[in-house]
Amino acid sequence: MSRYEIRLSGAGGQGMILAGIILAESGVMVDDLNVSQSQSYGPESRGGASRAEVVFDEDQIDFPKVIKPNLLVCLTQEAFNQYGEFKKY
Repeated sequence: MSRYEIRLSGAGGQGMILAGIILAESGVMVDDLNVSQSQSYGPESRGGASRAEVVFDEDQIDFPKVIKPNLLVCLTQEAFNQYGEFKKY
């Protein structure tokens, strides 16, 4: 498996950050991959846009952030507008 990038986004309180953490832990425990997980959210505890990013790779991860996501999940229009950049080349 080469580098595989996932970006999850939605409104605060929808569980996107927890989903990112679970995906990252499953990559380590089940497939013994190198994994990087990062998250971003606004100052609101609920309702504001939130994002979780997970990078999987069999080799060492040189850059821990998602550059060109292989999978993009947006649960709200606001999240898509803010984090929906999807340029896979």
